[in-house]
Amino acid sequence: MFSQTAEYALRAVAYLAEQGEPRTVAQIAAATKVPPSYLSKVMQSLAKSGLVVSQRGLHGGFHLERPTDQLCVFDIIQAVDPIQRIKTCPLDLPQHAKHLCNLHQRMDDTLAQVELVFRQTTFTEILETPIFGPDPAD
Repeated sequence: MFSQTAEYALRAVAYLAEQGEPRTVAQIAAATKVPPSYLSKVMQSLAKSGLVVSQRGLHGGFHLERPTDQLCVFDIIQAVDPIQRIKTCPLDLPQHAKHLCNLHQRMDDTLAQVELVFRQTTFTEILETPIFGPDPAD
């Protein structure tokens, strides 16, 4: 149900949230087991969405733009691979012009529930139990 891109973005943000200091793509990739070239693109998407900030220089890298209690799972997923709600009949049938059929309505209802849970889940909650721990380089 979730793309690899969304999974990688969530891992990267969880890692940054635990570290609390800027981390390079190489550090994030090593800790999260994400290919560095792929991660670089993911981090660019997160930065473009204003969720992470890229900092140049000796102690540069990426860090979170906002506190973990103000950052929800939904924000991350929407930045890299948005949840696509069903607004019109994918079959384009005339009898479904005003209302979705039961199949597509139930699918959309499920997506709505997933969306709600992700909107209500902050990274503070995610990190109640550490995922990655401190970076050994520190």
